[in-house]
Amino acid sequence: MDLSVAFLGTGGSVPSARRATACVLVRAGGERILVDAGEGAQRQMMLSTGLVQLDEIYITHYHADHYLGLPGLLKTYDLQERRRPLRIIGPKGLHGMFEALRRIFGKIRYELELVELAGGEAVEHDGFEMRAFDVEHRMPAQGYAFVEAERPGRFDAEGARKLGVTDERDFGRLQRGETVSAENGEVTPDQVMGDPRAGRKIVVTGDTAPCEMTRVAAHAAELVIHDGTFATEELERARETGHSTARQAAELAAEAEARMLALVHVSTRYNVSAVLGEAKEAFPNSFAPRDFDLVEIPFPERGEPSLIEGGAKQLREATSEPIPQSH
Repeated sequence: MDLSVAFLGTGGSVPSARRATACVLVRAGGERILVDAGEGAQRQMMLSTGLVQLDEIYITHYHADHYLGLPGLLKTYDLQERRRPLRIIGPKGLHGMFEALRRIFGKIRYELELVELAGGEAVEHDGFEMRAFDVEHRMPAQGYAFVEAERPGRFDAEGARKLGVTDERDFGRLQRGETVSAENGEVTPDQVMGDPRAGRKIVVTGDTAPCEMTRVAAHAAELVIHDGTFATEELERARETGHSTARQAAELAAEAEARMLALVHVSTRYNVSAVLGEAKEAFPNSFAPRDFDLVEIPFPERGEPSLIEGGAKQLREATSEPIPQSH
């Protein structure tokens, strides 16, 4: 399964000319999942991937810079005559927020499924799940972990032949966990299958102070996307507001043995390069993505996650969704 993360909004609570507010698109095989929908979310898609038909939208918390893009996006889907349902997931309070938002986007003709998810609960998909975990902010908030299912180990075809398995249809049976009869007796899967291989993991924290639940969720993750609002000089301000310094995020990524750290939500008061420098001292594989950067995440045995600057703009060629016309 192809897996990538497109950064559509990487800025802090106030958008700037170069950075929109929180918005991350996870592309997992044929599924399209948005985490947070800050102001201008649909515009950011139009400028990069095209207005993809999302399967799910996850909201980390109910500060406006994380959901203001929802009304416009939902209404545009309606104008495009979308018919399939759209699932929207968030912490407790999602239904109340939508009661207010409906006054803005009005009636739409496709089904919206609203799911309030508690920390520790998950939404199951074919081959992976999206797990919610509680974080520490000024209001109830949670992050989300994309967790791929464990994969079977490699099949040793030559070893199977040496054990007398001559019918290649039996190869598939062994890979499905079945015992087969061979020339030299029965052959069991454990004789020809390698150790199970871990699936991939992506963690998006939303706004948070560094906390133990994030460390647990981020353990051995290929990519951690973490709040890096403040520089170390404003550590006390970070504590007061329920945010993290870039260095704190990096220290957490190191403790969690993650492979790569993306710092987002950096305050506009800073030069991003300077804040990133503090993070790299604690976790060298840190970066601060710009809007439309892309991270591709191969299976672990095939290499490390890789950053493609501006890569989200290249995805338009692979999608057939039309750019909406004016009405």
